[in-house]
Amino acid sequence: MQRLMIADSSEIVRTVAKRILSELGFLVAEAGSDREALIGCQAEMPAILIVDAGLEGALDLISRVKALPEAKRVRIYYCVIEADLKKMMLGKRAGADDFLLKPFDRKILAAVFGAYAAAA
Repeated sequence: MQRLMIADSSEIVRTVAKRILSELGFLVAEAGSDREALIGCQAEMPAILIVDAGLEGALDLISRVKALPEAKRVRIYYCVIEADLKKMMLGKRAGADDFLLKPFDRKILAAVFGAYAAAA
């Protein structure tokens, strides 16, 4: 079972995403702050990290996680509300591998992450 962490300041978003992603077969960890996410990644690096662009310190979190020795395998998704090219480029420069648009639902999460769950 692959580990996935969602870092989002919204408890509702984390709860809904965790339920959907758990049903897809992921072991899901949650973080409500950049600090909590970094500590979680240092303790046990997930295979996938979803970082909400609205999370305070989101870009710093991405760069700090990418700088960790065990981060070679982590795939980071920068979660944005709209396809804002400037915001997306900042995420890419920080180290994000891909993007996820909000709001997301079961269909979107299954399409994006289903192949990762099946590969585990």
